[in-house]
Amino acid sequence: MRVTKKEKRRIIEDFKKHVSSGKVATFRKYGMQFIMGDRSGPYITDITGEKTLINCHCNGGVFNLGHRNPQVIEALINGTQTFDIGNHHLISIQRARLAKKIAGLMPGDLDYAVFGVSGGEAVDLAIKLARGYTGRHKIISIKGGYHGHTGFALATGDEQYRAPFGPNLPGFVQVPFKDIQAAQEAIDEQTAAFIIETVPATLGIAIPDTQYMKALRQLTQDKGALLIIDEVQTGFGRTGRLWGFEHFDILPDIVVLGKGLSGGIYPMTATVFRRPLEDFFRKNPFIHVSTFGGSELGAEVALKVLEISSDPAFLEHVNQMADLFASLIPPLIEKHKHYLDSFRQLGLMMGLVFNNEKYGVLFSKAAYDVGMLSIYANNDQRISQLLPPLIIEEKHVHEIIEKIDLAVSRLKYYSAIYTVADFIRRLLP
Repeated sequence: MRVTKKEKRRIIEDFKKHVSSGKVATFRKYGMQFIMGDRSGPYITDITGEKTLINCHCNGGVFNLGHRNPQVIEALINGTQTFDIGNHHLISIQRARLAKKIAGLMPGDLDYAVFGVSGGEAVDLAIKLARGYTGRHKIISIKGGYHGHTGFALATGDEQYRAPFGPNLPGFVQVPFKDIQAAQEAIDEQTAAFIIETVPATLGIAIPDTQYMKALRQLTQDKGALLIIDEVQTGFGRTGRLWGFEHFDILPDIVVLGKGLSGGIYPMTATVFRRPLEDFFRKNPFIHVSTFGGSELGAEVALKVLEISSDPAFLEHVNQMADLFASLIPPLIEKHKHYLDSFRQLGLMMGLVFNNEKYGVLFSKAAYDVGMLSIYANNDQRISQLLPPLIIEEKHVHEIIEKIDLAVSRLKYYSAIYTVADFIRRLLP
């Protein structure tokens, strides 16, 4: 899809007037008025055709299989010959097939799944189930974590996301990440669940250790609370295993899936839970409904996503590309040690750690200018997230490394420009 520059200006103006004036103002300020046009594999091109980016953001894992994956699109097209959205009240062959497929790919007795259309909705349901099943109200999450912008999901997050909407809901408590003593003090007989992302991306690709995750599992079990693992970003092979929590040898009570389940084509999420918890829904079969959740057409897409993502050869490829990054990043850190501090990685869930948060933020702009989309972690702005599609090949890894090198080399220049610009702006009335 291509348009002229004049047509692009009109689109931006329409977006400003009818969708979000704030986003337009932000992107104008930093010269990042990009509108997605043509897209394929790891690349997205501006609607004018003048700029192409290699996508190392992937909308948090939505595009694990690349943009417009041919197999996923074929599944969608074929599905339209038979299915539509379906009716969420009725028994469904496609929802049954999809839930059975997920159960077969999960460890232990994670045998049940309820479907939705957003990660926030799936997290909301996980919390509802935890409270309904345990009869308790307290929900514990980590500071700097992120589980969505809706209802209960929003209540688990940091104040910066909640404050504009008034006081937080009662019963929600946050503790520091990897602080097992704080978790131990917080988890009590009133606790329904402890919720945590396998790798908190918004906290800066913060990778836990096995001891911490096992301790959380034991603490929740000891107090009769549930452990909810948010795999919205880490699922479907992102970490080199199908499910990120498999790295830590634990069995959660509830697993939240999203983003990648869509194949980048049809919104699909799932709240997966252990067999005993189904007792709550057996007694209350219509206590939770989602009109578009578990769309039969979307299920066709999700089944194809699972088929691709669970293939051992696919997961081996992810690990091979991760190993290549692991070998190429350290020399960059040494070369740019005035800016780069370290590298965080679990599979292809990666983060560049800068020694100053302003560099993490400015790197997003510098990367964009050299042809790469990489966004800083909002709850730790020293870190720029690297989440390329899992279908990248060696040539793409080398391209990303080259662009990182170029972008970091520009940070001194950008730092001077935006420091002066911000200083002048503060002087203006």
